[in-house]
Amino acid sequence: MMAFFPEEIPELKGELIFQYENIEFSLEKEEGIRQWLKKIIAEEQAELHSITYIFCSDEYLHQVNVEYLNHDTYTDIITFPYSDDYLESDIFISIDRVKDNAQKFDVSFQQELLRVMIHGVLHLCGYGDKTDEEKKIMREKEEHAVAQYNQ
Repeated sequence: MMAFFPEEIPELKGELIFQYENIEFSLEKEEGIRQWLKKIIAEEQAELHSITYIFCSDEYLHQVNVEYLNHDTYTDIITFPYSDDYLESDIFISIDRVKDNAQKFDVSFQQELLRVMIHGVLHLCGYGDKTDEEKKIMREKEEHAVAQYNQ
């Protein structure tokens, strides 16, 4: 459970928008998640302009992957950055993949969802995950961020 006090909430300009495509799902505690994301963005000293999260099914995200990235694979997240100077992006997340990965990694759905959501933000902040070293740093950042939500 989050325990932010009003004076601790980062006052970042910009928007965090949540949309839903072809899936029966709605994010619980949207405002708490917005404040958590803003806190992590502030820690990363990034400038938030607008991030839209689009929660969808496996099939929807697979079609996005094929159409825009020419990848015929299923994935949990695709991040489309629109600026190199500030955070402006669409982040697509497959709720089906998040559910499956939560079971696979023996974590709660909520924990896996938060990990995936912050994963996209960390990519926008410049973190990669191609090499073993990048993956290690990404995982540490993800774990730190999820722990911040759970405080």
